[in-house]
Amino acid sequence: MDPNQDLNKTAETQPSKQEKSKCCDGFKIFLAALSFTFISRALSGAIMKSSITQIERRFDLTSSVAGLIDGSFEIGNLFVIVFVSYFGSKLHRPKVIGIGCFIMGIGSILTALPHFFMGYYRYSKEAYFNPQENSTSSLATCSINQNLLHKTSPEKEGKGWEKDSDSYIWVYVLMGNLLRGIGESPIQPLGISYLDDFAKEGETSFYMGILLSIAMIGPILGFTVGSVFSKMYVDIGYVDLSNIRITPKDSRWVGAWWLSFLFAGLLSVMSSIPFFFLPKNLDKPQKKRKISVSLHVFKTNEERSQMTIPIDPGQKVTENITGFLQSLKSILTNPLYVLFLFLTLIQFSAYIGIITFVFKYIEQQYGQSASSTNIVLGFITIPTIASGMFTGGYIIRKFKFTLLGTAKYLFCINILTLLLYLLNFALICENKSVAGLTLTYDGNNPVSSHINVPLSYCNSDCNCDESEWEPVCGDNGITYISPCLAGCKSSSGNKKSMVFYNCSCVEATGFQNKSNSVILGACPRDGQCIKKFYMYIVVQILNSFTSSLGSVSTIMLVYKNVQPELKSLAVGFHTLTIRALGGILAPIYFGALIDRSCMKWSISSSGKQGSCRIYNSSLYGKTFLGLIESLKFTTVILFIIFIYAMKKVYKEKDTKASENRRKSVNEANVEFLNNDVYFEPSAKANCESHM
Repeated sequence: MDPNQDLNKTAETQPSKQEKSKCCDGFKIFLAALSFTFISRALSGAIMKSSITQIERRFDLTSSVAGLIDGSFEIGNLFVIVFVSYFGSKLHRPKVIGIGCFIMGIGSILTALPHFFMGYYRYSKEAYFNPQENSTSSLATCSINQNLLHKTSPEKEGKGWEKDSDSYIWVYVLMGNLLRGIGESPIQPLGISYLDDFAKEGETSFYMGILLSIAMIGPILGFTVGSVFSKMYVDIGYVDLSNIRITPKDSRWVGAWWLSFLFAGLLSVMSSIPFFFLPKNLDKPQKKRKISVSLHVFKTNEERSQMTIPIDPGQKVTENITGFLQSLKSILTNPLYVLFLFLTLIQFSAYIGIITFVFKYIEQQYGQSASSTNIVLGFITIPTIASGMFTGGYIIRKFKFTLLGTAKYLFCINILTLLLYLLNFALICENKSVAGLTLTYDGNNPVSSHINVPLSYCNSDCNCDESEWEPVCGDNGITYISPCLAGCKSSSGNKKSMVFYNCSCVEATGFQNKSNSVILGACPRDGQCIKKFYMYIVVQILNSFTSSLGSVSTIMLVYKNVQPELKSLAVGFHTLTIRALGGILAPIYFGALIDRSCMKWSISSSGKQGSCRIYNSSLYGKTFLGLIESLKFTTVILFIIFIYAMKKVYKEKDTKASENRRKSVNEANVEFLNNDVYFEPSAKANCESHM
């Protein structure tokens, strides 16, 4: 053997190992960086979802406006997602992802800034703060012929320390969330396409399962951070906390939501750093490089000369736009892609409605604080979702489903989640007993409507402000809107430990051997409702695990039904559509329907309606769960149509393929018979003798 040949083989082998190691190292670094980015992205989203109720209270907003703020994240995606998905794949993808992470962090920090421009939070008409005097006003009790003007004057005066929450400063929160959506847009489409390009054959779904599972650390951390900060009063460090008379379970409580966004913003900025040091393309394995090198060596002089011809930048832009429009037309004329897009839009709308308002649902339905709600959702359901995603990815890899098999697998999952969610209707608690809303003011009779309930003989002479919300709990288990409307004549104690005595409306209920007193704060839920809460957690765990089994499969079906070169655009346009029509609209119409179940609104000093103080829990539950179930049922119907369409499309493809094979065989036979004419006589004789 030629010794030079041995040297060449050795030289070829050594770079192959180095390049393979370099390729693997680069891929692992990218996977780790993308995992960290997915964590920070999910953390920011979890903090926004867990803080939306407190933002609603802080800025005195309705649920529909709060839903608009939440949907502004999707509006940001709407601006850039398609162009980032298409043109981003032609640029330096890791750097584009890094820039996006940095913008996402700036958006989270901008969301927190309004806190520093606003005055101190006022949870009651009777409460105003002056840091120099270190005091708060006291609560009004029933006093016959008292003057109402002095009770509302603190709110109108303000002494320069407070600003009305009904100003439009909440727009800064909306803009920050919109900016966060713009920054988040390149992470998933470019990250997944980059991952798919350089992963081993058939390993993409496994890596996606790992990626999505690791990303669940984000919501866990986000809900934990949200839980810690929601226990802290919003103006911590600015006011004397001993003067605050509400607790975290009060419907007016607002935690330090702004600290959560500062934390999320800094983490997102940190996650952007590794991407600026990654290459545009990872080195290909040596086997593939040999092919490209050999092709390069055998290029003709004409081809080489064509490669050196400069390209007009304007012509290149025109070609890119034309190519983009043609690619967009290609996926929009794909019936399977369009049908699955509409299907996932309905499915995603239900998911967005759940995750946006489930915190408020648990707080209002089961009387839990924002802190405990974050703990429940963070430490119980999120790990369940992560394990479900990982299990779903493993199932797809283990059984190697075809596309049709994957669709049937998702159909079964949706049927199961539809049935499991029906159990939540049995776990709806009864309405609280609230005098003036669900009962007459004397507490003896239920009312047909909470609107304009007439005063009773026990408080008609007290001249109370009926728009006030300062709930107190009586010994009879009934919540009263305020001490004045409970007919209380005197009080003792200070702040959270205040007790009101000689309450004529409590006495009117006829409870014997009870003192006619009330304590500050609404009455807690009864034991039966608490039991339903624990059962609700179990149902949530089962539902979360079942629904998350199809996460990886859903993403795969998005781009597996289009041409390989269009997968990045397919994922991007899919993300655009479901976020534009689902992520933006779903929180708004969910919030509008939830607002219809409100029984008591806050009223600002200017007389404008603010946030809701208490909901009709029965109507809230039926409205919220009913809308979710209707969307899930629609998804199941569309899955049946989608599976039927897939069978039809792939049956036609198989028929055409078999016809093409039959046609090619026939053409080969005809060619063989035709060539038989040109055989030499001797050769033909030899062939016949062998036959």
